[in-house]
Amino acid sequence: MKSKKLFLIVAHFLSLTLIFAGTNEPVEEENEEKNNKEFRAVWVATFLNIDWPSKPGLPAEQQKEEFITLLENVKKWKMNAIIVQVKPASDALYPSKLSPWSGYLSGTQGVDPGYDPLEFMVKEAHKRDIEIHAWFNPFRLSAANANWSSLATDNIAFKHPNWVVRYANQLYLNPGLPEVRDYVIQSIMEVVNNYEVDGIHLDDYFYPYKVGKLDYPDFTAYTKYGVTFASKADWRRDNINTFVQKLYKSIKSKNKDIEFGISPFGVWRNQNNDPLGSKTKALQNYDDLYADVLLWMRKGWLNYIAPQLYWHRGHNLADYATLVEWWSSMAKETDTKLYIGMAAYRVNQWKNPNELVEQVYYNREFPEVKGSIFFSYKSLVNDPKGVLTNLISGPFAE
Repeated sequence: MKSKKLFLIVAHFLSLTLIFAGTNEPVEEENEEKNNKEFRAVWVATFLNIDWPSKPGLPAEQQKEEFITLLENVKKWKMNAIIVQVKPASDALYPSKLSPWSGYLSGTQGVDPGYDPLEFMVKEAHKRDIEIHAWFNPFRLSAANANWSSLATDNIAFKHPNWVVRYANQLYLNPGLPEVRDYVIQSIMEVVNNYEVDGIHLDDYFYPYKVGKLDYPDFTAYTKYGVTFASKADWRRDNINTFVQKLYKSIKSKNKDIEFGISPFGVWRNQNNDPLGSKTKALQNYDDLYADVLLWMRKGWLNYIAPQLYWHRGHNLADYATLVEWWSSMAKETDTKLYIGMAAYRVNQWKNPNELVEQVYYNREFPEVKGSIFFSYKSLVNDPKGVLTNLISGPFAE
C-alpha cells in the first residue's frame, strides 16, 4: 500500500514538472529570439517638437494620427523599436504627480492634452510588435532659455528653487543634491510602475555640455557634500555614478524585464589622457560631462549602451570606424549590450551618400554590436540621398 502511495506521489510530481516545463519553454524561446534579434530603432524627440507632435497645440486626434503614421513608417522601414522622449525637460507626456504636462503637446506647460499620450503610444506600438523605450532627460528644466515664466506653476522648480541651477542661460536640476537625484528616480519610476514600456532610456545630458570656460555653479552643494573627494570632478562623477546605480536597482526591483539603457556622447576618454581611451581628439564623457560610462558597464548597471557615434569614417578627430572598434572591445569585457547611435541627421552633410548604410554593414563586422539607433525619425522620413531606400533594400532586407 505504501509503495502504491509513493508511486502516485512521484507520478504527480513528474506530471507537474512536465506541465511547468512545457509552460516555460515558449517563454525561453521568445526571450532567446528577442536577444538574437538585431535592434533597429529610431529616436523620437518631442523636445522642441523635433519629431512628434509636428507642432504644439494640435488636437488630440491629430496627435494620435501623426503617431500612428510614425509607427506605420517604422514598421515599413523594417525597424522594430522606437525610443520616445517622454520627459524632455521638467515636463511629462503622461499624467504625473511629480511633473507638469509637457508644453510640446498643448502649447503651454501644465495644460492637459485631453488624453494619455504614453498609454496610447505603448498600446499602438505593441499592436505592431514594435518595442517602445521611454526616454528621459533627467536634469534639464528649461529649453534654450532661463525664463521661469515658461514653467508651469506646479513645476518642481517653484516647489524647490534651491534645487535649480542656472548655467549658460538654461535652467537645470542640480545632480549634486541627493534629494534631486531621488526626485528624478521617482519621476522615472512613475513610468516603470504604470506603463508596459520595454525600456527606460537616458540620453547624454548629465552635467551639461560646457560653454567656454564657464564653470557649472554648484559650489554650495560641493561645500556641503563634496569636500572629502580629491577634486570637484571626482565628486561630480560620483553623483552621476550614484544616480545610475540607484536608478538601475530601482527599475530591476520593480520589473527585471524592463531594459535600462543610456546613450552617451561617443567618446569616453581620448588616448592622450588615458591609455585605455580611444584614438580620438574630442570632448570626453569622463572629463567634460562627468559620466564614467565604462564604470557603469563594468558594474552591470546597464542592459545596453548606445554611444552617439555621429561622425563619418575618416573623421580627423573622431573616426567612426575607430570608435566602433573601441566600444566593441569595451563591451566584450562586460555583459552590456552595445547598440550604435547613428547620425541620420548628417546624411546630407556627408560627401559619401552611402556613408550611413555602409556604417550599418561595418557595425555587423563586430559581434558585440547588437543593433543601431538612428537620430532621428524626422531625418529619415524624407529619404535623404536615398538612404532610407538603401537601408530597406540593403542591410534591413534580411
